[in-house]
Amino acid sequence: MKRRKRDMNDRAYHRGYQAGLVGRSMDTCPHNAEQARQYWLSGWREGRSDNRDGFTGVSGMHRELQQ
Repeated sequence: MKRRKRDMNDRAYHRGYQAGLVGRSMDTCPHNAEQARQYWLSGWREGRSDNRDGFTGVSGMHRELQQ
């Protein structure tokens, strides 16, 4: 069965969240399109916040799946 592709903005958000969760810099954003960049940065901010709050490893991934 084929899987439907996720929304590109949703994908950018989740990739940004993962980057923020592991502590990567904001400058590593791979998107040039303004809308995708904004979604990536939103995810990155959430990930950095969760990183500071101690949601790393399995607990961070569990939190990501709830969103």
